[in-house]
Amino acid sequence: MPLGLAAGTDQRCFWVEDSVGMSGGERLFRCEDPAVWRGIHAKYWAVVEAKAAGKQKSSGKLLELEKWYQEELPAAILARPERSLTYPELVKLMEWKLTRGKFRPRLKQLIGSNSEEAVLRCTKKAFALLPDIRSAIAELTTLKGLGPATASAVLAAGAPEEVAFMADEVVESIAELRPVQYTAKHFSLFLEKILHKTYQLTEADSQHDWTPHEVELCLWACAIANQIQPSLLEAFPLSYTANRETTEKTKEEETRKRPSKRRKTD
Repeated sequence: MPLGLAAGTDQRCFWVEDSVGMSGGERLFRCEDPAVWRGIHAKYWAVVEAKAAGKQKSSGKLLELEKWYQEELPAAILARPERSLTYPELVKLMEWKLTRGKFRPRLKQLIGSNSEEAVLRCTKKAFALLPDIRSAIAELTTLKGLGPATASAVLAAGAPEEVAFMADEVVESIAELRPVQYTAKHFSLFLEKILHKTYQLTEADSQHDWTPHEVELCLWACAIANQIQPSLLEAFPLSYTANRETTEKTKEEETRKRPSKRRKTD
């Protein structure tokens, strides 16, 4: 059920990049007001529709796959005696991921090369390993074409209260984690940040207990809307207590970072 914005919220837009170069997604991550987060969460499907409209030929496909991943797949996983994914579901999950984000046809080919038995065995074992998320990710990444990011999407579908999907746009909303790296270590750092924000919001929110997956969806919606249609977010104020010197120091540290020479499977 959508989470509503509290009545009386100031009707101003703070989502464009500010004078120190802080993006909308980063500003949301720094925001501690649960009313703002609830408002963004309620706009999630409007953002998906706006993104789909920009894809023209594949607009219907994106909406269909998004609904499947967010609603139908979780229901199917939880209906089983032991949580797991079938081979067709894993192939479709990769199709969803590539349609929603960057298209990398090689990953689709690699995922398709796994056997039905291997997919069922690995996904079942991964869910059984929870709450040991690190071990669950390690198990899933034994499958061909499955890096930590895609593995996190598998786990988030069946355990949204424990795991968030490591989408590029969400990682980029956390200044300390830029640039994105598709490694198990980077995923652990990412999840640590998301879990802390989840706890922070739940403690402050008398209306809702937040999950890591919901926090992830809000950050993704904010980042995408800021890119394609900022007016979708103009009803939500975003205040934060960011010291300019600290922010500039963070940006300086980012410029010193360099991505690994070899791109990892995501």
